[in-house]
Amino acid sequence: MIHPSKIVDKMFENDAFSKWLGIKRIEDGAGKSVLQITVRKEMLNGFNIVHGGITYSLADSALAFASNGYGRKAVSVETSISHTQACKEGDVLTTHTEEMSLSKKIGIYQITITNQHNKTVALFKGTVYITDKNWEI
Repeated sequence: MIHPSKIVDKMFENDAFSKWLGIKRIEDGAGKSVLQITVRKEMLNGFNIVHGGITYSLADSALAFASNGYGRKAVSVETSISHTQACKEGDVLTTHTEEMSLSKKIGIYQITITNQHNKTVALFKGTVYITDKNWEI
C-alpha cells in the first residue's frame, strides 16, 4: 500500500485552491487528516468575519485527503456544514477528522474545525464514493 502522505503529496501538488488557502498539513493518514490555516483579511466577508466558504473549503480538503489515504480514489457525493462560532482575521483554524463509517464504496466523515482556543467553530459532515481506481505514485 502507498503511504497516505505520498497520496496527499500528489493531490496537494496541483491543488492551487488549497495552496491559496495557506493550508498546512499537520497529519496525513488513512481516514485521517489534520490541516491548519490562519485567517487572512481577504478571507473575511462583509461582516468582517470569515466567509463560510473558507471553513467549508478547509473541511472539504480534509475530507479529500483523509478519504483518499487508503490508496483508492474517492470523491465527495454529499457534504454539509454548520458554523457554530464566528472567526476573525488572525484566527488559526484546525481540522479534526473522524471516520464515522467505511465500506467498500462509501465513507462517512465528521470534521470538526476548532480555533486556536480549541473552541469548535464549525462541524462538517462528508460522504464520499470510493472508486475502483487506485492511486499510482
